[in-house]
Amino acid sequence: MATTKPTIVLVHGAFADSSSWNEVIATLRGDGYPVIAAANPLRTLHGDAAYLRTVLDSIEGPIVIAGHSYGGSVMSQAIDGHPGVKALVYVASFILEEGESTGELSAKFPGAELGSALHPVPVATPDNAEAADLYIEQDKFHAVFAADVPEEEAALMAVTQRPIIGDALEEKATKAGWKNVPTWNIVTLQDLAVPAESQRFMGDRAGSKNVEVDASHAVTVSRPETVALVIDEAAKATAD
Repeated sequence: MATTKPTIVLVHGAFADSSSWNEVIATLRGDGYPVIAAANPLRTLHGDAAYLRTVLDSIEGPIVIAGHSYGGSVMSQAIDGHPGVKALVYVASFILEEGESTGELSAKFPGAELGSALHPVPVATPDNAEAADLYIEQDKFHAVFAADVPEEEAALMAVTQRPIIGDALEEKATKAGWKNVPTWNIVTLQDLAVPAESQRFMGDRAGSKNVEVDASHAVTVSRPETVALVIDEAAKATAD
C-alpha cells in the first residue's frame, strides 16, 4: 500500500532567501515531494516562528521540515505540539533548548568568523523602537559564508542577501519542539558561521542522526544533492 508523501517545508536562515534552496527543491520535486519554501521574515524569533506556524497550519497531511542556520531556531519554536510534523532536518543549523538564544549557541565553541564580517544598518521596528539590520559585508561574504560556492555565484548571493534584525539572534527560545520529533542534523565541517563542533554538540544533545558533510555554511547551494538525500531519508524513515 502506497503512503502519501509528506510536504517538505524549507526554512532559510539569515543572510539568505528561499532561492538558496533552489537545487534542493528541484531534486525533491523530481522525487515526487510537494515542497514549500517559506519566506522567513528574519525580524524576531517569536514573530518569525508564529509566521511559520501559519504556513504549517495551512498544510494537510504529514510534514517534514528542514531549517538552515537561524531557520532551525525558528522551526524548533514553531512546530511545538504540531500534529502534522513528522521529522525535522537541521542543516548547518541551531537546535535551541528552552532559554537559549541563537547568538549564545553560535559563540559556544571557537571557530565562528561571521561576527566580525557583519555590518549593522539602523532601522525602526513596527513599534518605532530602534534596531539594527545585520548584513554580511559583501567583500567578506564568499570567505565566511559560502567558501565552496563559485565566486561569481557567491557574489550574487551577497548582493541579494536578506538581513536579520540583530535582536532576533539574542531572543531566547521558549519552545524546543525537537524533543518530541525525530531529528536529522547535517554538520558542515568547513563552516565559519556555525562551527562544526557547535553543530555536533546540539545534534548529540537532541539525539539527532548526525550526517557530516565537507562543506561551508552555504551547503544548500554547494551540496544540494546531499541535503535533499538526508531530507528524503528523514521522510522515508518517518512515513506512516
